[in-house]
Amino acid sequence: MKIRTSNPNTHTAAAFTLIEIVITLTIIAILASGSIYLLKGQIDSAKDTRVDSDLQAIGLALQSYESRALRMPTTEQGLMALVEKPTQEPIPENYRAFMEELPKDPWGLPYKYRFPAQKSKKPYDVWTAGPNGIDGDEDDLGNWKKTAAK
Repeated sequence: MKIRTSNPNTHTAAAFTLIEIVITLTIIAILASGSIYLLKGQIDSAKDTRVDSDLQAIGLALQSYESRALRMPTTEQGLMALVEKPTQEPIPENYRAFMEELPKDPWGLPYKYRFPAQKSKKPYDVWTAGPNGIDGDEDDLGNWKKTAAK
């Protein structure tokens, strides 16, 4: 029986061929693009959910303001009345701030407020102009419609 001995001068090279690398990168690119496409829908859904929670928080703060001041802030006083004491009449006697700061919508714009309401069944309207930033179109998201239904 003959025993094989390895020759220390012989080296075998193990490497990927160019075609294997190109195929692997193509597969990774296809998977990544599919993931990004699926994530876009999740991001939009997350923004709608955030609008819902912001509207609820503002609504609770407005109810608290009303119970303390015995009236809602006027349209001119706006949502800032929840953060700092209004300087325009009617100024509440028992003022207290109900929010540390006003939230901005997911697109970085302030929420809008109107009293009395024109669209909502509540006494006030609170809304955002939505992703396009244009007020008064079908992209508006407010307390008169649920964003989840969008």
